[in-house]
Amino acid sequence: MKLITWNIQWGRGIDGRVDLERIVRTAREMADFDVLCLQEVADNFPGLAGSNGEDQFSELAELLLPEYRLYAAFGVDVAADGGRRRRFGNAIVTRYSALSVRRHALPWPADEGTSTMPRVAVEVVLQSPMGALRVATTHLEYFSDVQRRAQALRLRNLHDESCQRGTHPGRTTTEGGPFDATPQTTRAILTGDFNFPPEHPAYGEIQQALASGAPRYRDAWTLANDRLPHAPTFCVHSDEYSKTPYCCDFVFVSDDLAQRVRSIEVNSETQASDHQPVLLELDDR
Repeated sequence: MKLITWNIQWGRGIDGRVDLERIVRTAREMADFDVLCLQEVADNFPGLAGSNGEDQFSELAELLLPEYRLYAAFGVDVAADGGRRRRFGNAIVTRYSALSVRRHALPWPADEGTSTMPRVAVEVVLQSPMGALRVATTHLEYFSDVQRRAQALRLRNLHDESCQRGTHPGRTTTEGGPFDATPQTTRAILTGDFNFPPEHPAYGEIQQALASGAPRYRDAWTLANDRLPHAPTFCVHSDEYSKTPYCCDFVFVSDDLAQRVRSIEVNSETQASDHQPVLLELDDR
């Protein structure tokens, strides 16, 4: 099973051009992926550099038809002139059947004097070759560490809650209604742009043991590469935000998937975004 995660900066490359076809082409050149997790996808934001306000969720879905389906979540969903809403968020694209989809609004506590925006995670339970597999992708706050820490903690707790539902299911129905059973699993992957480096406390906090004792999150990079430092994923080809490239795009896997991690690598060459895409390969046998 091959999964790519990528903050695409609304399709804007280092050259300043917004080019979603280039994003899709780059991902396809990296791998015949089964799952593509995207952050910073925009709809009706003509104020973003290089954008004309295109609906990128729809455009990406069209570019990836008929093999893939796209599932989106919007952190920002606000009114705009003309009746068309402005939306900004994340998406999961997959060729697998989506057994269920959930969208989680992450904490957004006040942080006076700081520019912030609401953040979200989209979660899809997939029917993968290894059985039900929960995949989530997110993009945490950049400017506020208060919010970023709270968001990371919530993601860990959401995983714990899901594991508890899987091991201690409630009473379900089979009546074709909303209380019907849906697959619950401890096997999970969490991806995205976390906006913290491996040295940040939140990196360890998101991997702490769960209250339920269920399989905790672990960084797939360290599982595959042991003590090898993380390859940088941000500011590799631009120093707009930092003079020193660093890693802030991670793939965390639940401990019951740890032995399935075959490889993880960063595409350091592409300049199709200000972030570098990350490719994870799992043994799905």
